[in-house]
Amino acid sequence: MKRRTYLQIGAGIVVIGLLAWAVSRGLERLAGLQPESGAAETGTTAAAASVPRITATLYYGSADGQSLVPVRREVPLAEGLVPQGREIVGAQLQEAPSPFVSVIPEGTTLRAFYVTDRGDAFVDLSPEASSRHPGGSSTELLTVYAIVNAVTANLPTIQRVQILIDGREADTLAGHVDLRRPLQQDLSLVREP
Repeated sequence: MKRRTYLQIGAGIVVIGLLAWAVSRGLERLAGLQPESGAAETGTTAAAASVPRITATLYYGSADGQSLVPVRREVPLAEGLVPQGREIVGAQLQEAPSPFVSVIPEGTTLRAFYVTDRGDAFVDLSPEASSRHPGGSSTELLTVYAIVNAVTANLPTIQRVQILIDGREADTLAGHVDLRRPLQQDLSLVREP
């Protein structure tokens, strides 16, 4: 009888331990998927200048709006793949330098950035990416591949990128480019300046 009681207690402890581990892993995953709060608060100019930076290739629309142009820009250096991905996408979502044009709809922010065990990146954008998109197949291609190319060009371990809208899978941004699966880099839209 005592042996059976000890076995039940032991099994209960194992089950509780497994549940605690599962909850812990779930919380870790959720913590990595938390939406970004938008732009980081800016400190003093001196503090911003002391932040280590890297040079990244970002993609903007050409002056005629017909292609993407690679532009080398400095972005903050972050420790780790996911934080660096957030910095790169955040920089891509900012206003384009002159004479280039932004292909990202105004008001679009990064909600979350995460990478799967297979090395696919997920870029979760705010609803403005879709609701404020001007439409048109070529414009939509430029928007999608500005993001996909920026991530894959600067983070070599990532081969594919899937864009989410407001935390959910989206069929398209504006009715043309299929976003239901991760996309590989496509440099056919890129023209050197």
